[in-house]
Amino acid sequence: MHRRSVLLGLLGLWSASPLNTASAAASANTPAAGCPSLLNATMARLQDDAPVNLCDFRGKTLLVVNTASYCGFTDQYKDLEALYQQYQSRGLVVLGFPSNDFSQEPGSNQAVAEFCSNTYSVKFPMFGKSHVRGANANPLFKALARQAEAPSWNFHKYLIGPDGRLVRSYASAVSPLSRAVRADIEGLLNHVKSNPQQKG
Repeated sequence: MHRRSVLLGLLGLWSASPLNTASAAASANTPAAGCPSLLNATMARLQDDAPVNLCDFRGKTLLVVNTASYCGFTDQYKDLEALYQQYQSRGLVVLGFPSNDFSQEPGSNQAVAEFCSNTYSVKFPMFGKSHVRGANANPLFKALARQAEAPSWNFHKYLIGPDGRLVRSYASAVSPLSRAVRADIEGLLNHVKSNPQQKG
């Protein structure tokens, strides 16, 4: 009887072991059923490297942007934040992805976070530095490149509908506050289904 108790105790210790707990945590972090494939990725938050499952943004209209602190288009941070503040309550989320792929974001994540906060009062979600083009691109940008094109410069923009499908991409020079971007966002927020093939 004593040997059986010891055995059961050891089994109990195994079930609570760090390895088994990690497996359970991994299962808990698995994207929920119904998550759009485009958003099936986990990225590190810029400010503290905390993991963020992009599936958390399903059902939202998303404007995904690759950013940089030392670019001719860096002032678009101000317009992106204005857009976010204007439409956030209606379901728009801007997602910023700093990258040094064009050699204009050399600083650390902490430096980028401080720059965005202090210079442009950025409140929209930002993620840790990553590659946004090529074989080492983060999973979201790899998927976006397959469906449209990879960014050719900083501040390329991708509009994703509430259903998790890519609606349109915009070149770096297109202002976030342009009539075209606003019209597409308004259409999605008003539950008007956009067809990127017809819009060409």
